[in-house]
Amino acid sequence: MSRFPKALTFDVVGTLIDFESGMINSLRKLCGVAIDREAFLTAYRGMRARGQTLPFPQDLKPIYQELAPHFGLPTDEAYSDAFVYAAKDWPAFEDSVEAMRRLGQHFKLVAMTNTQRWAFSGMEKTLGLPFHDSITVDDALCEKPDTAFFGFTRGRLSRDGFLQGDILHVAQSQYHDIGIARKLGYTVCWIERRKAVGGFGGTIAVENLTKPDYHFSTLKELADLADSGGLKMLYS
Repeated sequence: MSRFPKALTFDVVGTLIDFESGMINSLRKLCGVAIDREAFLTAYRGMRARGQTLPFPQDLKPIYQELAPHFGLPTDEAYSDAFVYAAKDWPAFEDSVEAMRRLGQHFKLVAMTNTQRWAFSGMEKTLGLPFHDSITVDDALCEKPDTAFFGFTRGRLSRDGFLQGDILHVAQSQYHDIGIARKLGYTVCWIERRKAVGGFGGTIAVENLTKPDYHFSTLKELADLADSGGLKMLYS
């Protein structure tokens, strides 16, 4: 028998926060230089795929420093530092605040983010403080798609009586979230934010897409389904 989820776990950057627009707008504002959006995102994605040794968004500093000469950006350290700290003020997708408010009327909302707490605190305010709980990279001490991040979150939720079968995981990244969550047996919802433009943008690409249980291009569609009573758990 299908049943309703009790908790929704969310990726934040890329799912609720528009990091692509945030980065490009920050560069234009900080540096006063016209940036080819897709070219920069492609280069950024390539560096992300190489792996980083610093937590996000501190790892934006070496990324900026390496990409700056290729895009005509100032190379002074002050600019790379400013690029890092601008992350806390990146914008939400236009549907995020209202959709999260609506979803919060039905479910416990939990952030699962690879972002450091200081930056997440700014993003959470931008989103209207929708979360009942949050797990950052500072808490989990690892980054998705590491299974330990999901294990840490599952343990946190279990203290409040939630089982894995009560949790619906919502995310944009196939690489960081959808693939591994589905492999671990979670019911998953893919918010394909780039559906209208195609490609992977600034998100690490995968060779094969994981088929999600729910698939939308906006968070509003998920909230609409929840309001209608049609959002059900498919695995327990």
